[in-house]
Amino acid sequence: MPRIALYPGSFDPVTNGHLDVVRNAVGLCDRLIVAIGVHPGKKPLFSTDERLEMVRAVFAPLAAKVGCEFDCTTYDNLTVTAAQKAGATIMIRGLRDGTDLDYEMQIAGMNETMAPEVHTVFLPASVAVRPITATLVRQIAAMGGDVSAFVPPSVAASLKTKFAG
Repeated sequence: MPRIALYPGSFDPVTNGHLDVVRNAVGLCDRLIVAIGVHPGKKPLFSTDERLEMVRAVFAPLAAKVGCEFDCTTYDNLTVTAAQKAGATIMIRGLRDGTDLDYEMQIAGMNETMAPEVHTVFLPASVAVRPITATLVRQIAAMGGDVSAFVPPSVAASLKTKFAG
């Protein structure tokens, strides 16, 4: 039976922190599905299609390099429901610090109650990417700052275009 993992998030934009998580996750599963949460009340910087394109461009080569099947999708319901629908038995979550751990442990406990067959796997961030958040990246880019140390080159170019003029 193939090990299918779901890595959920907003990916607005994809950061080097996300890249770090995927680099580790593809070694743990046979198929990785990156799932972009779509919430009608939120106004992301990048459209859903733009985020799907970013996710494919940045993560698919990593998965291919190690022979992990890769896919990406969107969802607008509970994350654990999206995992079940995708046939995933592993939920990937990245951790930057203790605050993330406290929050993610609560979610993992609730998810386990709702779907005991879906196991949450926490992947600690590498030291170099721990301070990176998509929110900070958006703020720096919006103010004309250089985000090249925090995002893949293609994402840096997309951010530059988004905030041009």
